[in-house]
Amino acid sequence: MPMWVDARGEPVVAASADAVSHLDRAVDAHLGARADTRAKLATVLSTDPQCVLAHCLDGYLWMGASRREGFPTALAALARAQAAAARAPVTTREAGHMAALTAWTRGDMPGAAHQWDAILADHPRDVLALRVSQFVLSYLGESDRMRETVARVLPAWTADTAGYGFVLGCYAYGLEEAGDYAHAEEIGRRAVALDPSDIWAAHAVTHVAEMQGRLEDGMAWIAQLSDHWAPCNNFALHLRWHEALFALELGQYDRVLTLYDREVRRESTDEYLDVTNAVSLLWRLEQADVDVGARWRELAACARRHTRDHALVFADVHYLMAIAASRDVAAIDQFVDSCRQFAATNAGTEAAVMADVGLPLVYAVLAHRRGSYGDVVTALLPIRSRFRRIGGSHAQRDLFDQLLIDAAWRGGRLDVAADLLAERVSRRPHNRWGQKHYAAVLGVRGGR
Repeated sequence: MPMWVDARGEPVVAASADAVSHLDRAVDAHLGARADTRAKLATVLSTDPQCVLAHCLDGYLWMGASRREGFPTALAALARAQAAAARAPVTTREAGHMAALTAWTRGDMPGAAHQWDAILADHPRDVLALRVSQFVLSYLGESDRMRETVARVLPAWTADTAGYGFVLGCYAYGLEEAGDYAHAEEIGRRAVALDPSDIWAAHAVTHVAEMQGRLEDGMAWIAQLSDHWAPCNNFALHLRWHEALFALELGQYDRVLTLYDREVRRESTDEYLDVTNAVSLLWRLEQADVDVGARWRELAACARRHTRDHALVFADVHYLMAIAASRDVAAIDQFVDSCRQFAATNAGTEAAVMADVGLPLVYAVLAHRRGSYGDVVTALLPIRSRFRRIGGSHAQRDLFDQLLIDAAWRGGRLDVAADLLAERVSRRPHNRWGQKHYAAVLGVRGGR
């Protein structure tokens, strides 16, 4: 098989220049969270069934969906890549992607990240390695490393390199999660100026507005860009979740419920991101004493289909929150037992995370639902510095910070609530939820 170069100048073993062009389009679609990514990938594979990188991308998409039922399909994609590599020599880049996918399918997420680092050291314009690395590092809770990974390759990129804006978007998100908000917003806005449909860059700027408490700015940013996201997949609904969070902090509860029904949960999917968005929003509404009606019932039905998934502990805890809200005792017991069994397997990264952080969160979620607030504080206070291990963004994990603070407040542990809220308002001085609850705690304690 001949060797070509892709749109970024990186080597690709493929049957033809056409196959490489189709691969570039599929990678770009993935970077842009486009709904037609799989269709574009299918075109690559029909043009060149032996394209190793296309099979690796196929495997990455199945793994990134974070559904246990997709893992065998990812393994089949890996097997096809390996079979193709056995028929013809491949580059170290392709070998690295196969090694990364092998590690990921075995549950070794740090091992996969190590392989992508090695690829990027030799091929800094491998934007596929950069993007999948950021996904996995996010779910490892490695905020600083997300920023550093992109910073290392940036010197190899120029504004004329195809995909430059996508790299800026990845950098913006890494900067935001590492707490460099001003730089993150600058870089994210630059990426969106290059391509207004770049939803990942837009997402990074949205996170900055969330962390800085700039609620109206965040809502205006989403309104300004949302028309450009029509070709995107369900990630566009995640931006609507952010819009709902802004409205929630502004006390616009009717608007939040409308956004939930028309956007966040407009389809009853059981995609992990859709469900986690919805779960965290309903929980926050309930803590604001908003009646959410029967909405938990639909989410619980979706969550029960994931009892033995354990692809991401982050998702598992959200699934359990939905089931617990439905008060289905048998389903709760089944899910908790499955989490315990998974934690005992030592089967890769997520099993270790479940044992260390996931199970205490599971117990805390159940305790909070039954009103045993002291048990929530006992379970979570010792591990709160390790919440990041379940992954997701700071904004997503804030659900569990709020759960702990809420339990301390409702359970009369005002000393704990005051300490946690003092930390929160110091870190996020414009966060209205923190300000409101801190004032309430200090009011009861008399400012002590």
